[in-house]
Amino acid sequence: MQFLCDVHISYKLVNAIESLGFKCIHVNAILDKWYTKDGAISAFADENDFILITKDVDFRNSFFVNKKPKKLIKINLGNVTNQELITVFSNNIASFSKLSITYSNFLIEINSGNINFVTL
Repeated sequence: MQFLCDVHISYKLVNAIESLGFKCIHVNAILDKWYTKDGAISAFADENDFILITKDVDFRNSFFVNKKPKKLIKINLGNVTNQELITVFSNNIASFSKLSITYSNFLIEINSGNINFVTL
């Protein structure tokens, strides 16, 4: 299981996910860095079997309308600390891994107080 963090996701989360034993890269390390368009980010994630982590609602909309990206984690926590976000991932990474093994298309929405899974 490997992750691609969108532009508004902290490098601290990238490092934390890597410390849990998973490959994780930031969008600033690929293609046109922070200038990379959403469609190119989705295509890169799908072509390379990454789970895209984002706060951007446009990716959620694209998941439902275009089924792209195929694997998406949408963070809906508002203004939380990096440590709070790292804790959420640390506590739930096993569930994310099981979902990734079982389904080829899914959306995980991390909300305050709950996590929702949608599979296609």
